[in-house]
Amino acid sequence: MYMNERAAEVNEEAGGRALVGTNLMDCHPPDAQRKLRKVMSSGKPNAYTVEKKGVKKMVYQSHWKRNGRVAGLVELYFELPRDVPRHVRT
Repeated sequence: MYMNERAAEVNEEAGGRALVGTNLMDCHPPDAQRKLRKVMSSGKPNAYTVEKKGVKKMVYQSHWKRNGRVAGLVELYFELPRDVPRHVRT
């Protein structure tokens, strides 16, 4: 449905902007597809951090609704500074 410029660059080898309008599941391996289906059926988001090629990223996946019905999936990810502080609040 939408891909910002950075997402198009990151996914250029897989098709970049041409991926808009295609099935998001086709961009993920089977294990990730299972997790995404769970996000869509449970209504609970999936959030985690990952490090790849020395770059830390935050990933947030959640379903979105149209007229009260699940209509798709939102996937946000962004780079984190290597030394991002962690604060524990009480």
